[in-house]
Amino acid sequence: MDNTEALSPKQDEFVENKGSRHPKGLWVLFGTEMWERFNFYGMRALLTLFMVNSLLIKEADAAIIYGGFLALCYLTPLLGGFIADKYIGNRNAILIGGSLMAIGQFLLFISASTFSGNIDSAKMFMWLALFIIIFGNGFFKPNISSMVGSLYPKQEKSKLDSAFTIFYMGINIGAFLGQFICPYLGDVKDASTGVRDIFAFKWGFLAASIAMVIGTVTFFILKNKYVVTPEGRPIGGLPKHNTSEDFEEGETQTAKFSGAALGITGALFIVLFFVFRYLLVGEFGFKAVEMGQLIKGIIYPFIYAAGISLAFLIMSSAENKVERQRIWVIYIVSFFIIFFWAAFEQAGSSLTFIADNQTDRNILGWNMPPSMVQIFNGIFVVMLAVPFSLVWDKLRARGKEPVSPMKQAMGLALIALSYFIIAYNVKDLGNSGLLAIKWLMLLYFIQTCGELCLSPIGLSLVGKLAPKRFASLLYGVFFISNAAGYALAGSLGALIPATGDKFTKAQEIGVNLQDVLDKKVTLTADQAAAFEKAQLPLQNPTFAGFEIHNLFEFFMVFVVLCGIAAVILALISPILKKMMHGVN
Repeated sequence: MDNTEALSPKQDEFVENKGSRHPKGLWVLFGTEMWERFNFYGMRALLTLFMVNSLLIKEADAAIIYGGFLALCYLTPLLGGFIADKYIGNRNAILIGGSLMAIGQFLLFISASTFSGNIDSAKMFMWLALFIIIFGNGFFKPNISSMVGSLYPKQEKSKLDSAFTIFYMGINIGAFLGQFICPYLGDVKDASTGVRDIFAFKWGFLAASIAMVIGTVTFFILKNKYVVTPEGRPIGGLPKHNTSEDFEEGETQTAKFSGAALGITGALFIVLFFVFRYLLVGEFGFKAVEMGQLIKGIIYPFIYAAGISLAFLIMSSAENKVERQRIWVIYIVSFFIIFFWAAFEQAGSSLTFIADNQTDRNILGWNMPPSMVQIFNGIFVVMLAVPFSLVWDKLRARGKEPVSPMKQAMGLALIALSYFIIAYNVKDLGNSGLLAIKWLMLLYFIQTCGELCLSPIGLSLVGKLAPKRFASLLYGVFFISNAAGYALAGSLGALIPATGDKFTKAQEIGVNLQDVLDKKVTLTADQAAAFEKAQLPLQNPTFAGFEIHNLFEFFMVFVVLCGIAAVILALISPILKKMMHGVN
């Protein structure tokens, strides 16, 4: 925390602690979000492995469910942000959200405790748990981010890049702890046989639930003392208690949406829902009942349609050209962020499956659990967040700090680079070779650098550009880009081709899997049944009309998508800078 002295406020902007350059409320929010991220990332590390190994769900379906779950976690902030802005305030929303997430994690503990007796009942508990966590996250996520922005006086908004980077470091301490403790407890394999204990997942989920209880209680106890303005007024209370001091001079204090705008938004949502449904699953109706198709054909279109229609609704309330153009910047940047998160969130699906099935995870004689490999992201964020904050401060002092959209273009370029390196290293693995864990460590290092260029900067950008009257709602719109990215991540993660373990399983059945994928052999009825039971693919996945034959081609999909997005965003950054009207 001593590193925060890189920031320098005026003396009258201190809150109680005169030696700190940030208000103490930042550290309260820091700690609250830290425990929430422990809970969320700890669960995330185990979720797909639990679905595949304990609930016997196919890998492709698990990736789709995972993507849909994360997407909805970042769609419901729109609802949570709206309710907080309009009715209950940030504080109450955070307490409600934290409580719901703790309950949801406990239900996952029940699911992981009962699947051996009744797998259908366990699946029902899993779906209920995910549903509750989704809404809990919706109340929690936008409101705690909004409160960080509200801690700073109007004249100190330029400090938000550094504040959000430090905040980001704090939440990643939680991610690090969650990704270590939950897999340590829940992803257990026999040291001699390598057989996974499928009954251990419950302890990881229980640890996640306890962490969320700690975070919620911490916020409840400390909020009134520290989460206040420099004048001592509570931040994030009931909206009816807001005063003119909480808003920019001349800014409307209540968001107003006309009946016509609400009607058009509803009609636009319905039309877009069915357009996206047809594009994703090839039908307007609801004939498909297979799990992956249901999620792709209902949840994903809902997310994409909601993002566009709600963007229209908020824009309809813009009061002048400056406000309108600043909101446009948020939308444009949010669109490009989709590609970043689609690539980044392979961590919980395809990269976890690769770590489990085709990676040598031996580190100094210790075989790291595959779900724990994600921990390197949290480690690197904690190591690099303050140095990144100092770099931005020094560049700002010299007048050379890149504009926020350019920083985000750099993040996209870095994630494209990380996948190019990993693609090169899996190119010659074949069906039995193992990827050295050092390459996954390098991938997470580069992706973390990209994340620090993009995610906290994006949060800061919303805080600086969003009108106060619907700041939480615009944070929700920003998070919907995460939701769309996660939805895309689920679709792309399901494209992972057969890894080495699949070829070994096919060999045990007496079939050469490569011949099956190349359509050289036709399976007998018994062999087809054995393939279904072993969750083996019968064909290679395809993307945009191209067949993906191996891991090299799979990873190159992310190189191309993120690389193109980075170039375009960098080229239009000067235009976006003008549209920001003095905000950097």
